[in-house]
Amino acid sequence: MTELKAKIRLDKWLWHARFVKTRSLAAKLCDGGIRIDGKLVAKAGATVRPGQVLTFALGRHVRVIELVAIGERRGPAEEARTLYRDLAPPTIETALPMDIPF
Repeated sequence: MTELKAKIRLDKWLWHARFVKTRSLAAKLCDGGIRIDGKLVAKAGATVRPGQVLTFALGRHVRVIELVAIGERRGPAEEARTLYRDLAPPTIETALPMDIPF
């Protein structure tokens, strides 16, 4: 990656880092609201760069992720894990309760 490209669209980064399977799902996740360094952003086109912290709900967990790198492509999972540092790895104890329909 070149040093000139120091930022990337939020939806594209979420897709590169394999938090979602498609860019359209990444955009929907952004529409629900993601915090970038504590500030709520609801736009898929918001830009992110290394050093920023993302906070978002994914499944039954609240993820807190620090961006380490931008990434040039959506590569294999092993490569995707090098793009971030998980500050609050999901565990059974931290899972949000499931909605039980009655």
